[in-house]
Amino acid sequence: MKNALVIFGGVSSEHAVSCISAAAVIENIPRDKYAVYMLGITEEGAWLLYEGDTALLPEDRWLASGRCTKAVLSPDRTDHGLLVFRESGIEHLSIDVVFPVLHGKNGEDGTLQGLLEIAGMPYVGCDTLSCAMCMDKAVTNLIADFVGVPQAKWLSVTAHDYQKDPSAFRKRAEEYLGFPVFVKPANAGSSVGITKVKSRDAFFDAMETAFREDKKVVVEESVENALEVECAVIGNGDPMASVVGGIVPCDEFYTYEAKYIQADSELQIPAQVPLETQNAVREAAIQMFTALGCQGLARADFFADKKTGRVLFNEINTIPGFTPISMYPKLLEQSGVPYGKLLDRLFKLAQEK
Repeated sequence: MKNALVIFGGVSSEHAVSCISAAAVIENIPRDKYAVYMLGITEEGAWLLYEGDTALLPEDRWLASGRCTKAVLSPDRTDHGLLVFRESGIEHLSIDVVFPVLHGKNGEDGTLQGLLEIAGMPYVGCDTLSCAMCMDKAVTNLIADFVGVPQAKWLSVTAHDYQKDPSAFRKRAEEYLGFPVFVKPANAGSSVGITKVKSRDAFFDAMETAFREDKKVVVEESVENALEVECAVIGNGDPMASVVGGIVPCDEFYTYEAKYIQADSELQIPAQVPLETQNAVREAAIQMFTALGCQGLARADFFADKKTGRVLFNEINTIPGFTPISMYPKLLEQSGVPYGKLLDRLFKLAQEK
C-alpha cells in the first residue's frame, strides 16, 4: 500500500474547478493500492490537511468541516512528505506520490512542480519547465511555429508595451489578424479572461479584461466554421494519444460557464470529423507533447475546419480538468483506460520518471 497525496484548491482563478476535479480524482483512486491524503490550499494561500468527506470539496464547504489542520510539504528530502501541525506537536506523514490537481497559476505553471522537485517527491504530470511553457500561450505558440504545427495567426504583448500606445497595437492586430479575434491572458486557463472581439470598438475592453488575469496577452485570429476538438495524451517516453473528442459549446465559444456551469454543451466522443482529421489531431497532439517536453499527461486542443478538415493547434493543458464531465478522463475511458486504472497508471508514470 502506497501513500498518495492529492493537492487541490490553490491561489488561482480556477480554484473552484480544482476542488471539483480533486473530488472526482479522490473518489476514483483504487483504495486497494493507495491510502489517500488530501491537502487543500485556500484562495488566500493557507495549506491545510483535510481529513473529511470529499463531498464537501466543491464550493469550499470543506473549510467549515472542522476537519482541517495546518500542514505543509517539507522541502527536506529526508522528510519526503507532509509536516502536520497538530495540537500535540508536529506529525510527519510519509508520501510516495503526489497528484497536484491544481489548474492554472500556482499549480499548473511549474511553481508547485519546482517545490516537489526540491523535495524529491514523485508527482503526476509534467516537470517545471514543461508546465511553465505550456501555461504561457505565447511560448507555446512559438514552439508550435518552430516545429511546424499549424495554428491560427497570433500576436502577443506585455502590459508595459501595450500601455505605451494601445491604439497602435489595436491597429497592428487589425491589419495582421482582422476581426473577429480572441483576446486571451497568456497565463490563465478554463477560458478565464477570454473575449471574442468582433469589432475594433470592443478591443480595448477585451484587453483590459485579459490584463486583469495576466501581465501578458495573446491575440489570435478567430477560426470560423471550425469544430473544437481535444485529444488526451498519456505516457512518458512513448506517449499514447486517445480517441479524439469534439465540443459543440452552448455559448459562442467554450467559455468557463460552458465548461463547468451550464450543462448544454455537447461533447462528441469520438468527434464527428473524418478519420483522416482525427489521425491528424492525434499526430499533432503527440508532436506538441514531445516538443514541449511533457511527461505523464496533457490534453491538446485543436480546431478542425468543418469544410476542409484542416487541423489548427489551439493550446495544451498539463493539468486538464478531471471533473465528472471533463474530456480528459472521458477520452481515455473511450480509449480503454477507465478512470480508476487511469489514476493508477498516472501514479506509476510519476514514480517511473
